[in-house]
Formats: sequence, C-alpha cells, structure tokens
Amino acid sequence: MSESINPLITEQLDALLHGETNLMANLANASALLMQTIPDINWAGFYLYQPASDDLILGPFQGNVACMHIENNRGVCGTALATQTVQRVADVHQFAGHIACDSASNAEIVVPLTTAQGKLGVLDIDSPSTDRFSAEDQRVLEEFARVLLTHVDNA
Repeated sequence: MSESINPLITEQLDALLHGETNLMANLANASALLMQTIPDINWAGFYLYQPASDDLILGPFQGNVACMHIENNRGVCGTALATQTVQRVADVHQFAGHIACDSASNAEIVVPLTTAQGKLGVLDIDSPSTDRFSAEDQRVLEEFARVLLTHVDNA
C-alpha cells in the first residue's frame, strides 16, 4: 500500500482558499493541491451534478483526459452520487459497471459533495496502484471535502 495522505492537506486547503468562494477557482486549486501532495495518484478532480439531466459533468481536474458525462448510479462516481456515500475501491476492474476513462487507473476513491442546497457533485481520485486508499485516507479526504465546502458560496 502507498504512503498515507497527510492529514495536514486539509489545513493547506483552508489556507489556500481563504477569502475565495468562487466554485470553479476553488475546485481548480483543490484538484491541483491533491495532485501535488498525494503520492501514487494519476488523477484528481471533480464531477459536478447537473440536476436537469440527473448526471455528472466533468469539472476542474488534474491528470489525463477524462470522461465528460457520468450517469447517476453508473460507475464509481455515479454510485457515490446515487448513494451519497464514499466509494473506496481497491480494484476498479472488479467494480460492477466501472467506467474505464483511463486504463492506467486501478484504484479509486470518490467522496460525494453535498451542500445545504443539495448535491454539488463528487471528488474523484484515481491511482495506478491497486488497494491505494486506506480507511485513514478516506477519513482525511472526507475532511478535505468538508473544508472545501466551507469555501463555496451557499454551502
């Protein structure tokens, strides 16, 4: 298993986003922070919920090109959106309905992002290594998402 995610990343995020509430700017910087500080990942970013179509559309990210639309309840991201629960997948090739946007990705963690107004989208991180994300990584990323949402208008 890879090196754990440093829990100080949430403090870094809070300082980085201080005074800014623009969603796109904050998601862009958050994805860059994730990519620069988490070892052994190949994609970090966001998919944003589209209520009219009840699906996700690609948002700010770092990494290789990615799928543009993901249906609600499809793949790891769509499952996280539908269930509103974190999806920590040790081997995405064993996940029923996995969407292979990048064949180099083998493990994935997806954290739903929900505000008082409802679903915002998901935080998605991929790794080329199987079993990359631990329960402690999940806890840190859930806190990262919570801090991020404090820097979004109407969160």
